Amino acid sequence: MAEIEFKKYLGTRDVYGDTLALLGEKYPDIVVLDADLSGSTKTNVFAKKFPSRFFNMGVSEQDLMGTAAGFAAGGKIPFASTFAIFATGKAWEQIRQSIAYPSLNVKIVATHGGITVGEDGASHQTIEDISLMRILPTMTVVVPADGIETRKALEAIVLYKGPVYMRLSRLKFPVIYDDSYTFRIGKGSIFREGRDVTVFAYGYMLAQALKAREMLRENGVQAQVVNISTIKPIDEDLILSCAKETRAIVTAEEHSIIGGLGSAVAEVISEKYPVPLRRIGVRDRFGTSGSAEELIEYFGLTPEAIAKAALEVIQMKENTSGSESR
Repeated sequence: MAEIEFKKYLGTRDVYGDTLALLGEKYPDIVVLDADLSGSTKTNVFAKKFPSRFFNMGVSEQDLMGTAAGFAAGGKIPFASTFAIFATGKAWEQIRQSIAYPSLNVKIVATHGGITVGEDGASHQTIEDISLMRILPTMTVVVPADGIETRKALEAIVLYKGPVYMRLSRLKFPVIYDDSYTFRIGKGSIFREGRDVTVFAYGYMLAQALKAREMLRENGVQAQVVNISTIKPIDEDLILSCAKETRAIVTAEEHSIIGGLGSAVAEVISEKYPVPLRRIGVRDRFGTSGSAEELIEYFGLTPEAIAKAALEVIQMKENTSGSESR
């Protein structure tokens, strides 16, 4: 069986640190805040370059978000970083009241998202963050698929006026894009075309979806793979176009199936163009300790699981078509 081999891997948090320092040169209004984790979030790169524009708030995530809101109200462009579990969990009320409600120009860039945090276990494995941020009015939610898209997305959100949540990872991602790629907030992109089924994915799961596509191709199935890196605002036009073209959908995400990409896609198609759907993700449970690779297998976030779900929705589509013809 043919299998994709990715030749290069980059840490999205590493790209964040380097890109933020470069953006700091271009945009003097950028200030960066962290909650005593700058070595892990990689904001320490900015801190070394612009020490007067970096603020370590200590282990006080609520203060981190409140202070970032204050900077934004004063005309600065604050980037607030910590681990995803702390950003969206400990400081959710401050984000809601002080950032989202007044629609302030704060960029929350959280690292260590998802189960691929690994051995740190359930307490640090954030599988609810997309849902928690997506529900907030005015909040834009972005999850890049690789290091290249991380850089391109950061270059876009620094120019965007309004609150943004970007989730990055501890795990190094395969490099999928090249420098010709253009990121646009609110727009998905068809990475590979196919006529039988569409797989929507984001983050690390885009690479898994591409591997699943090769498995399906060996069985004569043409799968379309779509990167939905902006979870909110979701690209409804693209989702509906794919639903009408392939009439079978799989979503794949390193997040709970409740409230994340699967929910967002289901909301669109159930109201406007119902087609068979399967959601790949963590199924209403907490994480557990293990290596990133072990946990991907344990929670069924594998190419095999995506391919199996694709075959199921194709069968559902064919059964529905058959019953309609009768």
